[in-house]
Amino acid sequence: MKILITGVAGFIGYHLAKTLINADYDVVGIDNLNSYYDLDLKRARLVDLKNIKFSFYKVDICNQKKLKNIFSKNSFDVIIHLAAQAGVRYSIENPQEYIQSNINGFFNILELSRNNNIKHLIFASSSSIYGQNENSSFEESQITDFPKNLYAASKKSNELIAYSYSSLFKLPCTGLRFFTVYGPWGRPDMAYFKFVKNIYDGKPIEIFGQGKMYRDFTYIDDIVDGILKVLNNGPPICSDRNKKILNKTPWEIYNLGNNKSVSLEKFVNIIEVLTEKKATKTYLDLQLGDMKSTLANISKAQKKLNFNPQTSIEVGLFKFIEWYKNFYNLK
Repeated sequence: MKILITGVAGFIGYHLAKTLINADYDVVGIDNLNSYYDLDLKRARLVDLKNIKFSFYKVDICNQKKLKNIFSKNSFDVIIHLAAQAGVRYSIENPQEYIQSNINGFFNILELSRNNNIKHLIFASSSSIYGQNENSSFEESQITDFPKNLYAASKKSNELIAYSYSSLFKLPCTGLRFFTVYGPWGRPDMAYFKFVKNIYDGKPIEIFGQGKMYRDFTYIDDIVDGILKVLNNGPPICSDRNKKILNKTPWEIYNLGNNKSVSLEKFVNIIEVLTEKKATKTYLDLQLGDMKSTLANISKAQKKLNFNPQTSIEVGLFKFIEWYKNFYNLK
């Protein structure tokens, strides 16, 4: 099976590619290597991947001509689409980047998928699409019409556009709503990365929502396991119990989270214990576009995929901190 991973130099893309390559899949990765965060970290991920069997193209998903050229040279079975402009605050300051990459770029991937008979398009959505939903636990059937920021709106748009392509062209699509992914090789713009960095640098950390924000932190290995389970489960199929093809839509959506919500206050306390350092804390109100709480209901993924995250927040943060010290040569 030949798999294309977009955003392969990113946090999730890197871990997924490494796992698939080690499992003897034929993996091709693309990434535009933009400067949204530390390029040295992205390059280090690619160097690690290139030490094993791996093909890479530096290309932007918004460049349809270059994408077509890659597809003409390869016969892909599955696309795992992870490339996107991330970040809530950045979406407020640079909204055009989200329309360009997350909407126009995703359209290019959909068009190439339907025109090249891709058997399964798996794409990254986000817990942020739940927005102002008042339910304490988010499940896939809930209304997601009130995103609190443009990043969330772009991800909601991806789900809607993918559904229309599935309905019109019978393109099998599965969307994955990731919940606050963390771990080694993570993104420097994420709160946990900033907390650890500032604690080691002896700088104050900013805790928004007065420490009363709650997040369903999900360790990277559990996310990769969830993606693999979707891959191995196969594409959504338009059929009834008698295997007769019906005029239905081969489309599915899953929450992939840890099913546990942790306050930022407790999160920082765990980091303090693991680093054996006391943080200087600055408590601030919620920022524009922030959600107060996220919690994944993963009963659907548990039932259909046998998805069961295994990593506690204490173990996950320990692994991240050990990686951080090693990567940045800290004693």
